[in-house]
Amino acid sequence: MNNKELFEKINEILLKSLKPSEDLERLIIEGYLDKEPFNKIKKLNNIEQNPKYHPEGSVLKHVLLVVDLASEYKKYSNDEKVFMWAALLHDIGKLTTTRVRKNRITSYNHDTEGKDIAMNILNELTDDEEFKQKVSKLVRWHMQPLFYDKNLPFFQPQDMINDVEYKEVALLSLCDRIGRGNLDEDRIKEEKERIESFKAYFEK
Repeated sequence: MNNKELFEKINEILLKSLKPSEDLERLIIEGYLDKEPFNKIKKLNNIEQNPKYHPEGSVLKHVLLVVDLASEYKKYSNDEKVFMWAALLHDIGKLTTTRVRKNRITSYNHDTEGKDIAMNILNELTDDEEFKQKVSKLVRWHMQPLFYDKNLPFFQPQDMINDVEYKEVALLSLCDRIGRGNLDEDRIKEEKERIESFKAYFEK
């Protein structure tokens, strides 16, 4: 498959598969994601995460969990294709930002760097400018609900809503936050309540 054909294949998986992770893993095992720019997704398997927040392991393992959740939640999105590609690429910035600091694994600014990496990937795959912009902007803003929760200075509500719809960010963030290992029902409920609080901030 050439790049355009592989893009369409992955698009079909993201939009039609009930569990996209299984089909994506198959593509990885069969070597389809060995070439640029798809190898950036495969390389996420080499990027470790802080086990306190991500007991599931590598960034790729987390991304596959998020994509499976996104496939369940995509019906609530305004644009399923944009939403699913944003889920696949939301942590692509961890490729360049992951560091070990004081024995802790961090990925500061992976949202902002991820926007550009996502755009570079998509530039090689499609000429649909609106689609590329929407995906990369969702990647850019996907951490905003967490920054809101923690009252961090990185929360930029006005800049965010100038770029994206807050409900799309909330939906992606929900999948991101519950797409992790070992979450019990109480923790999932808590994460859902935090997302509702984020949405309520904009609804006021």
